[in-house]
Amino acid sequence: MNMLWIICGVIIFLALLGKVLVHIYEILVGIKTLIYYLLKNPINRYLILRKIEPVYKEVLVQVFDYYKSLSPRNKTLFENRVQKFINQKEFIPEEGLEVVTPEMKALIAASAIQLTFGLPGIYFQTFKYIHVYPDFYFSQGMQQFNFGEVHKNGHIFLSWTHFLEGYTVPDNGRNLGLHEMAHALRLENMILNAEYGYFAWEDIELLNQYTMEESERITLGHPSLLRSYAASHYHEFFAVLVEVFFEQSQQLREYHTGLYEVTVRLLKQDPMNPNLRIR
Repeated sequence: MNMLWIICGVIIFLALLGKVLVHIYEILVGIKTLIYYLLKNPINRYLILRKIEPVYKEVLVQVFDYYKSLSPRNKTLFENRVQKFINQKEFIPEEGLEVVTPEMKALIAASAIQLTFGLPGIYFQTFKYIHVYPDFYFSQGMQQFNFGEVHKNGHIFLSWTHFLEGYTVPDNGRNLGLHEMAHALRLENMILNAEYGYFAWEDIELLNQYTMEESERITLGHPSLLRSYAASHYHEFFAVLVEVFFEQSQQLREYHTGLYEVTVRLLKQDPMNPNLRIR
């Protein structure tokens, strides 16, 4: 009987010890997550950056206007962030595309970093897979032909032909790369991970108010700087807004100062002054 009590005592002790160890582990993980959250911007800005490979830098120097507008210091930072984005993603050629070339990788990464340059800790952690099609493709998920899409399960799909058009004509308010990356950016903000919650809630509420007001104007047929597709869904409104924000900055600021200013605060950058970072 004594031996039985001893065995029972040992079992209870081990069970309690296990619970204590689990709680200690959870506390340590929580502390680690908190530390990373507090330090993620300095970490991503200064420590976990690798000098860009020459093949990618050459693309930026030759064709990426946003990069060309930056100061020497910011050019270096932009280069290193592009390299980090490329290192973190898997680029997948689709439908006859034999390989995702260095040019494709550099420009797709640059479109993401253009959007997040004022958010130094954001690299779209959830979205690890970028599928590149030579042209428009049939989307199995949407059951229609498409140019690009973003899935919550971590996949981004892009038509290379239409992606290039966005940067070939830089001032028409249409840019597939920025559009799809804007979808990923808004989704990432809502996904619980180390990159969660970088948008101020009051700015999101104000954006939602403007979205409803402007979408109603568009639906009623009133003239708008934003194309009609923006009124189809609040996510599409944000993606179209981002295109116009970068490509028709002056027009947007004159058309709707509130929309322009709230986007400046959300992205922490001003296309009218690309070297200014909003804090």
